[in-house]
Amino acid sequence: MCFEYKMVIVTRKDLKLSPGKLAVQVAHAAVSCALLTKKKKPKWFKKWQEEGGKKVVVKVDSENDFYPLIEMADNLHIVTNLVMDAGYTEIPPGTKTVLGIGPAPNNLIDQITGDLPLL
Repeated sequence: MCFEYKMVIVTRKDLKLSPGKLAVQVAHAAVSCALLTKKKKPKWFKKWQEEGGKKVVVKVDSENDFYPLIEMADNLHIVTNLVMDAGYTEIPPGTKTVLGIGPAPNNLIDQITGDLPLL
């Protein structure tokens, strides 16, 4: 199957999260981005969902790497969600853990995250 839409979740390599904690942070970003896109870009959301809701998880070195990605996404009118942890378990409150981008057309989202390595 050829996918035309995807969501990308960007994680931080510098945080040493347990696999379960990381999974929950990725899930928070995915749910928030899906709901925001459904509201702001319903055609994109519908097409992404019809294709099966493709998601890709990539990594960056640190929190500072999130900000240029957010700016590029904003310029392309793609939804983002920067997840901040509540701090109940492994990390301090307010720690920015993952960045959700999209869902959006591949040709747009690849301009932002296409060079980032997979997690």
